[in-house]
Amino acid sequence: MSGARIARVVMSTGNHCVVAAAEGRLERCQLPNRRGRRPVCGDHVEWDWLRGTATIIRVLERRNVIERGDFRGQPRPLAANIDHILLVVAAEPAPDGLLSDRYRVLAGAMGVPLGLWVNKADLHPHAAPACLADLMQQHRALGGLVHAGSASTGAGVAALARALQGQTVILVGQSGVGKSSLTQGLIPSLELRIGAISQASGQGRHTTTETRLFARDDGLAIIDSPGVRTLRLDHLAPDDVDRAFPEVLEATGHCRFRNCRHDQEPQCGVHAAIESGRLTAARLERWRSLRAETQGAL
Repeated sequence: MSGARIARVVMSTGNHCVVAAAEGRLERCQLPNRRGRRPVCGDHVEWDWLRGTATIIRVLERRNVIERGDFRGQPRPLAANIDHILLVVAAEPAPDGLLSDRYRVLAGAMGVPLGLWVNKADLHPHAAPACLADLMQQHRALGGLVHAGSASTGAGVAALARALQGQTVILVGQSGVGKSSLTQGLIPSLELRIGAISQASGQGRHTTTETRLFARDDGLAIIDSPGVRTLRLDHLAPDDVDRAFPEVLEATGHCRFRNCRHDQEPQCGVHAAIESGRLTAARLERWRSLRAETQGAL
């Protein structure tokens, strides 16, 4: 197909998507009227003009895809070709440990790193509150990238951008922690870019339910997705949960009985780890909860 072009999807909705074509020009493309892989934000696609209409020809092979389970437990793709998941946290609202572990499970299942951005650090310049300090320590222990700063003042944002240069990053976290402010700090002229995407899509400037990709000149691309504010994992496997809790797995290897339920059994390695401080009771309960969600409860 000699006229076909390669582009990246910056938004997908309804029966069309918006792609970044040559020199960053945005094109609204119709989806083909046939079954096949539906393009999502971050996909690389082949498109062409068919009977005067920009049309997606095919979706190129994905390196990975971020999915969430729907109410039936079926995976629904949200974004593709992700290099890094960045969890944004702040002292207020206090970090949700279970939600943080959900993102860690998801990142591990996708095979991408989970980074941590501690926002609003200017509100506690001398020492991070205990809830944040514990999360930062745990995250570093698991080998994750940790940065702190203030999206509102710009402190630390340039250093974060350098650490993520050339990557496609999706921002996740609770409402109110400053994801929108961080996106604004990372992406120059964000409002103009939002307006351009809205105009190309025809969906209106204030559409907030769609996942959108914003690319910088240095190769860093930020994906803003309201679809990952709530996260179900019932489309994943128990092994995906286990990989996100290495300290729990290490402790289970010291249980006397192979079928130990880590309840009242004698010589339980998990309870020994809790007593010694190598494992917290909260992490154990979150492991149980997430394993139960993936139908792998012990």
